[in-house]
Amino acid sequence: MALKLSVNGKEHVVDAPDDMPVLWVLRDLIGLTGTKYGCGMSLCGACTVLVDGKATRTCTLPLSGAVGKKITTIEALSADGSHPVQRAWAEIDVVQCGYCQSGQILSAVSLLAEKPHPTDAEIDAAMKGNICRCGTYERVRAAIHRAAELGGKS
Repeated sequence: MALKLSVNGKEHVVDAPDDMPVLWVLRDLIGLTGTKYGCGMSLCGACTVLVDGKATRTCTLPLSGAVGKKITTIEALSADGSHPVQRAWAEIDVVQCGYCQSGQILSAVSLLAEKPHPTDAEIDAAMKGNICRCGTYERVRAAIHRAAELGGKS
């Protein structure tokens, strides 16, 4: 069945079952591969995108649950890395292997939209569902504080 999705400000008509996970629609049907597959059970956060501005796991979100909503992937955050969260990530040198980073960054963007100057406890609570095998959690927290200084929700 053909369904319409709004992804990164563009309308996409996809011919897929309504229970297909949005992760696979984004990667396989639309060609946006910045969103990663990690666990398939919404536990690791690698598949996180913004749905109506909220950090959302896409590996278990059915296509039918995304119709009529605004999806933002890492590809749309900024073309040149100038978004405050991306700038902070680079300044703090957060990335090690990088696999989890699109989900980490979009979770941070969602957090900063709700809490422009979060505490360590608020950061830890918001980011707890994003697993980093390299253990960059301290740098993630520092980068979120830095992004807040830079105006991270823009």
